[in-house]
Amino acid sequence: MFSLSELQAQVSAFREKLLEATEHTNRALELLDEARQTIVEAYDQARPWVPEEIAVAEERLRADLQRLIAAGELIDDYRSRL
Repeated sequence: MFSLSELQAQVSAFREKLLEATEHTNRALELLDEARQTIVEAYDQARPWVPEEIAVAEERLRADLQRLIAAGELIDDYRSRL
């Protein structure tokens, strides 16, 4: 069984990892946007074409980001109740 201070330390460590994952997910979304823009610019003379995998990846990353945000809010709420 954890003491209160140990539990608070564990929750804080988890929250830090959650923030790190959120930052990585945000960076992945930025890179996808850059890739999309590069593809469109490369085909500027022709009809722009973006691989459907980019849209699928973006959709999944945005869903992951929403889950990470929700988890962070839950952890913050839990931590405030300790």
